Amino acid sequence: MTPPRRYLLLMAFSVLAVAVVAGLLAGPLARAFSYNPGLNSGILLVLLTGIGFIFWQVIALYREIEWIELYKRGNVITSSMHPRLLAPMAAMIGDRQGRLRLNAQGLRSLLDGIQSRLSESHDISRYMIGLLVFLGLLGTFWGLLGTIRAVADAITAISVNPGADVGVLFNQLKANLQAPLSGMGTAFSASMFGLAGSLLLGFLELQASQAQNRFYNELEDWLAGQTRLSTGGPLADGEQPVPAYIQALLEQTAEGLDNFQRLLSQSEDARQQSNNVTKTLVDRLSLLAEQMRTEQQLMVKIAESQSALQPVLTALSDNLKRGSFGIDDQSRTHLRNLDHNFGRLIEEVSKGRQTAVGEIRSEIKLLARTIAALAEQGQ
Repeated sequence: MTPPRRYLLLMAFSVLAVAVVAGLLAGPLARAFSYNPGLNSGILLVLLTGIGFIFWQVIALYREIEWIELYKRGNVITSSMHPRLLAPMAAMIGDRQGRLRLNAQGLRSLLDGIQSRLSESHDISRYMIGLLVFLGLLGTFWGLLGTIRAVADAITAISVNPGADVGVLFNQLKANLQAPLSGMGTAFSASMFGLAGSLLLGFLELQASQAQNRFYNELEDWLAGQTRLSTGGPLADGEQPVPAYIQALLEQTAEGLDNFQRLLSQSEDARQQSNNVTKTLVDRLSLLAEQMRTEQQLMVKIAESQSALQPVLTALSDNLKRGSFGIDDQSRTHLRNLDHNFGRLIEEVSKGRQTAVGEIRSEIKLLARTIAALAEQGQ
């Protein structure tokens, strides 16, 4: 029988490749891990446990292969060498040596027992894969719920007073957005670690399944050569159709896999939508910040212009007090227009600032409604 050396090498290379990629992305991964160290540590612990368990499944095949080769060569098999997967076969053979002889019914019973033990190990590894996906989704919804609460608190904390400084208001908005962004970091980091871990375990489980299937097929071929059919009846005598409970179990497994695939697809769509909403919000906030900086520069220029005009206006006022010396009607009209234009400019700047604050509030409300809708769709 062929040892599963090739599958072990593929599994080792895949784990090594993931480790190299993780090392190259150590900085971003460390920042993502810091958003929720507790949950992410649990995900990594489940991942490491699953990797060790799947490797142990494949390595355990060496013991089974060694036992079969010893039996083929007719060597004495001690009780300490009894296999785990081939325990039904070892119990059936007992201490007998020489050529193994089985009938069709005994072969079927023996293969069913071995297949059930292989399926049991597959169920454990598949449960770990599902557990990783569940932990990733749990972190996603946990982070989204925290984001919704933080966005609501940020909106409530915003207060605009007449004459308030735009820079102070923007700094307050940035400080209030730290909590929602932290919640989104928790959601995305948990989803990333959970889904990436399930992908790695899924590949390792695939290789382990192929190694075990190859072992099972070679064992079946060898046992078929040891089987003697009875000549007293047709081949179908003594064989039973597939039991109904096995058929139902297979259908339920297929349905569960379909649901699992749909759940992964929905989770990926929700994550993509959240990324798009976040990117749009960041772009609009950057645009608003640029507009506010432009308005601030305009205000500075207006203040400088007022400072430059102050001596001229003072001199003109003194001349007016001394009998309007040097000031004709056209100059007075020009001064009145200048004063009126300055008043309108200051009023428009104030209205522009209020409009910018209103747009920021609208964007935050839109983000809160979008995240709430995504959370409801995920549930």
